This record gives sequence, C-alpha cells and structure tokens, in this order.
Amino acid sequence: MRDNQVELTLGPLLFNWSPQRTADFYAFVADEAEIDRVYLGEVVCGKRAPLLAGVLADAAERLARAGKAVVWSTLALPATPRDRRGVRALAAGPGLVEINDISALLHRPAGAPFVAGPLLNIYNEGAAHELVQRGCVRLCANVELPLSALAILSDSCPGLEIELFAFGRLPLALSGRCYHARTHGLHKDSCQFVCDRDPDGMSVRTLEGQPFLAVNGVQTLSHGVQVADSRLEDLRDAGVTALRLSPHTGDMAKVIASFRAFADGRFAPDDLAAAVQAADPPGPLVNGYLHGLAGVQWSGGH
Repeated sequence: MRDNQVELTLGPLLFNWSPQRTADFYAFVADEAEIDRVYLGEVVCGKRAPLLAGVLADAAERLARAGKAVVWSTLALPATPRDRRGVRALAAGPGLVEINDISALLHRPAGAPFVAGPLLNIYNEGAAHELVQRGCVRLCANVELPLSALAILSDSCPGLEIELFAFGRLPLALSGRCYHARTHGLHKDSCQFVCDRDPDGMSVRTLEGQPFLAVNGVQTLSHGVQVADSRLEDLRDAGVTALRLSPHTGDMAKVIASFRAFADGRFAPDDLAAAVQAADPPGPLVNGYLHGLAGVQWSGGH
C-alpha cells in the first residue's frame, strides 16, 4: 500500500450463506474487489463451521493467488469440545490469526502475532497493552467505542494497528441459546440450520412494531447498518489504519468501491453515505457510536 493509505479489509462472513453463494462471493472478491485483507472462518456458531469448510479453504487459495492477505478468524463463543479443538488448532498454527475468544491465547505460541477481533471486549488502554505484550499487532475495536476512545488506545499502544468496523450490521452480543431455532419452534441441538433463511439476519421489532435489532443464530446484531463516514483526517487522528467491511447480500461491489474511493480521498463523507444507501443495505444507516451517541443514531459525516 501507499504510505498513509487506509487499508480496506473484509471481515469474516457472519451469516449462514449457502456454499454456492459463499463461493461466488469470494470469487468476486478475489477477482474484482479492491480489498487488501480478507478474514475467513466461522465466528458465530460452531455447528455451521463444517458446512463451509471446503468452500472457505478453496476461497483462501484463490484470494491468496489474487494478492489478498488472508487471515483466519476463531470462533467467538466455543461451546463444545469440537469448537474448542478447532479454536486450539487455529490458534496454535504458525500464521496470523484473528482471535475472538480470549481462551485462544492459551494455545498461541508465546509472542506470535495475532489480531484482536471486535468480540474480545477490549475497552481500555490497560487491556489493549496487555494484549500487545502477548503479541497483538492489530485491534479491530469493539463497535461501541467512539473515535475519541480509539485515539486513547492508539496513543497508549504505539505501533498497534487500529481497524475500525466501518460497514455492516454491528455485532453486539452472543448467547448460549439460538434465537433462530427458538423462533421456528426448534431446539438449538436440532436447529436444522434455519438461520440460512435470513442471509442478513432476522429483524426483531419492539412490541410497538418498531425495528430494533437483528438476530443471526446465537448472535445479536444492530438493525441499522454502520457506515463510518467520519472525515478521513479524523479517522487517521484516531489512529485508524484499516476499515473493515462486513459481508452482506446487497451490492457489495458498490459498497467496496465506495469505501475505496473514500479511503483514497476521492469521496467525501456525504458521497460515501449516499453510495452505500444506494447499495441496498439491510437496514437504515447508523454511526452514533463513533461520535459518542446512541448507536442507533445517524449524525451524517463529521
């Protein structure tokens, strides 16, 4: 990358897409998208991991041949012995990994570099410094943190790369229970993988009928779609070196191209927001957390 250029990354697929849709998506990313780094792996539900294992392995090879950096991501809530074995094997490997559950550090070779994922709950400079001491080279910050907090983390940990969750429904929480299964009258152990019916998550409404959240198996997400449209200089001042885009079913080609233009300084914040709005996101645009507001709010470019 050019000096001072903001990197574009593609976060791990959070949803239960079909093997064909997944293969087609990563083929597009490899062959056409201006993405610098791609995170692969099942983060949400260990039961889903075998469904796409072969597809993701093939995608990793194709992405690498296309010059994309590939980083594998661990589960965020390993719930079974098989889940824990998978996390252990991934963490113990020689390559760069994204860690989304702190238990994975037990199996990471001493000092081996890793990325701290956005589900690790790193909210202050003390926690960030501890991870840096363990080998963390990049932090994809928790989505609730404002830019002012990111600046503190960056200043307190010189050299730590800060990645910002810049597009997509915000990953908020995980549970031992499967909301999708319960909605369809099923138990978690016999869920029939019904989360595949909602490839961007299932919308949740309040008793008054207002859109509120989205659920994705055991995961809770925002209903709104984050768009980090702060001024590029403000992002850089906060230490942000990379923008993470989360895969959704809308026009990801337009989303990626728009963020690339923004990161290169060819799009103003308002241009970015308008372009993303035209790309058929699954919910209204939000960016409140970035500005210290309620996450559901939209405040426009700053």
